[in-house]
Amino acid sequence: MSDFLQGYGETDARRERVFKRIILAAVALSVLAAAGWWFSRDFTEKQQISRFVQLLEKKDYGAAYRLWGCDPGDPCRDYSLDKFMEDWGPKGVYTRNQPLKLAEKRSCEGGIIQYIEYGKTEDDVVHIYVQRSDLTLGFAPWPVCNPRWQAPAAP
Repeated sequence: MSDFLQGYGETDARRERVFKRIILAAVALSVLAAAGWWFSRDFTEKQQISRFVQLLEKKDYGAAYRLWGCDPGDPCRDYSLDKFMEDWGPKGVYTRNQPLKLAEKRSCEGGIIQYIEYGKTEDDVVHIYVQRSDLTLGFAPWPVCNPRWQAPAAP
């Protein structure tokens, strides 16, 4: 009769341990998936900016201009190839001082704003916007995603 109660509760305890392990594994996988998404969410946009800087370093200005959604044979109405060369060419505003350096990045709803440092001072920064839908580049209208969402500056 003493063998009757010997294994009492072991099945329930084993089931409880398995259940706890499943729950912990699901939580850990969820945290890892969220962290993976957070760190890789702007990967293609950052690659597009890197590609643009590499094309400028190779002096392939036609290909760099195409990343802006324009074509040298059929230039954009508001950003001609001549204006592009004034900005990014060999004697351009953003490329004449020193090599371009990728700085801070802001993730926005429809793309990213990448800060590119082109000089030695704090003010030598250009803000490039990368559209998520088609990966075209353009100048960001503001250094932040939506200026109406920003807190007012302290006096």
